[in-house]
Amino acid sequence: MAALQDRPKINIPKTKSEKVWDFTGYLCFFCSLVFLLLTWSALPEQVPAHYNAAGEVDRTGAKWELLILPGIGVFTIMLMTLFEKFPEIHNYPKRLNASNAVHFYRSSRKMVNQLKNICLIMFAFLSVESITIALGWREGAGGWMLPIILIGVFTPIVTGMMKRRKIE
Repeated sequence: MAALQDRPKINIPKTKSEKVWDFTGYLCFFCSLVFLLLTWSALPEQVPAHYNAAGEVDRTGAKWELLILPGIGVFTIMLMTLFEKFPEIHNYPKRLNASNAVHFYRSSRKMVNQLKNICLIMFAFLSVESITIALGWREGAGGWMLPIILIGVFTPIVTGMMKRRKIE
C-alpha cells in the first residue's frame, strides 16, 4: 500500500448521486428531529429503548433516551463528512497510483457517503418508530426491521468493494 504521505491530494467535486444521497439522508434526519420536537410533550415518560431481532420492543427507558439516536446521528455526520473530505486517508490496495487515484477516491468517497446517509435514514426511522410506538399509534416494525437494516448497511460496502476491484 502506498504510504499515506505519498498519496495525491485531489479535490474531486461531489457527484450528482452523492448530492442526492446527502439531500435524502439529511432530510430524513431533520424531519425525524422535527417530529421528535413536535411530539415531545405528548410522549409518556417511558418509551421504547431497544428492539430484539424480531423487531419487538424488549426494553423501555426514559423519554430522554430518544435523544441518543440524534446525538449519534450528529456525530456520524461530523465523522463521516470528514472521511468524505479526505479520501486519501482511506485504505486502498497497492495498485493505487497517480493515474487511478481519482477513480479510487471517488469510489471510496461514494461508499462513505452512502453509508453516512443510510445510517441517518435508519436513525430517523428508529426514532420515528420509537415515538409512534410510545404514542400508541402502532405496535412496531416486526421481523423485517433487522434484515432491512443489515441489507442497508452491507449493500454499499459490498457494491463499493466490487467496483473498487474493477479499477485498474
